[in-house]
Amino acid sequence: MSALALSVLLSFVSAVAYAGGAIVQEQVAVSSPGAQQYAPLRRPGWWAAVALNGLGGLLHVVALAYGPLSLVQPLGALTIVFALPMAALFVGRKAGATAWRGALMATMGLAGLLSLVGASDAQSLDTAQRVAAALGTAGAVVALMVAARAAHRHPAVRSILLATASGVAFGMSSVFTKTVAVDWTGGVSAADLPSLAVIGVLATAGMLLSQASYRGAGLAAPLATLTVVNPVVAAAVGITMFGETFRYGTTGTALALSCGVVAAGGLILLTTERLAREHQEARTAEDSVPEPAPEAVPAGADEQPTADPAERLLAALELPEDVRLPAPVPAPGGAPDDADSAPVPLVSYAPFYGAPYVPVAVVDRRRTRVTS
Repeated sequence: MSALALSVLLSFVSAVAYAGGAIVQEQVAVSSPGAQQYAPLRRPGWWAAVALNGLGGLLHVVALAYGPLSLVQPLGALTIVFALPMAALFVGRKAGATAWRGALMATMGLAGLLSLVGASDAQSLDTAQRVAAALGTAGAVVALMVAARAAHRHPAVRSILLATASGVAFGMSSVFTKTVAVDWTGGVSAADLPSLAVIGVLATAGMLLSQASYRGAGLAAPLATLTVVNPVVAAAVGITMFGETFRYGTTGTALALSCGVVAAGGLILLTTERLAREHQEARTAEDSVPEPAPEAVPAGADEQPTADPAERLLAALELPEDVRLPAPVPAPGGAPDDADSAPVPLVSYAPFYGAPYVPVAVVDRRRTRVTS
């Protein structure tokens, strides 16, 4: 097998490893609680995703050793194309027609852009340039994270912002890696330790941000954003700071800009497709929620309960306010029965201190004299 064919094969395997790592990351993000959205360290699946991404990076570096940069770098964009059918095959997540169009546009635009970047003589960055690059990268990543936090109510927008921050971190880590590699051609020195620390911090930040970007936004949109932003940032730094240029002069520059527009259009398609799906899912959820049934009112709930038994008895008896009946009283002095009766006192049946008053016949307490 020729060196060129080996580099192409390694590039394909590297893209498959990157795609597998992205699928596992998305599955871990869906099943992890919100507190573990950045670093679910206790999930074995997340460590498997880290291993797959590491394998993809290692194979990419080996492919660069056997093949030209103009061939290997564009093949890395195939990660998006491989991820969609792999997700449908292994986890049952099928992509729609809009997602496929966006993924293909992003892939072709990125591949064309990277193929037009010309090589240059190996050169490193001085101390001032490294400090400026590190500070600028940190500021950009922090700003994107703050914007993503502000857009927490829109998962698709938040995912794109975090994926962009991850791509910036990964792209700048590649820049510092190239700088250290150029420095090591003249021998390893302690002056490269800060650059190595920056590489470790940026690579870790890129991994954590990419993990958070898959939460609530699916697979295609964050993966395409990360895949496009990473090499574009590295290429932009290479053109501005390493003296790299586009091939074919003005024509190559115009073609590169056109490829960039195509890649950006693919990302926009993926983002709008995800926003439309979120809107449809929200409407479906609202329609499926049943209307709350009216609460049953128990019988007698409107009636005021009475705690006093006497009052309940009075309510059942339905007595009038005041009932006065004559009570029979014996006539005084042994008067005959047909004589006029003595005055009869009236007895009240009205309630007295909460209870009915039981009438008792009033008896004249004067003694009646009996004559013989």
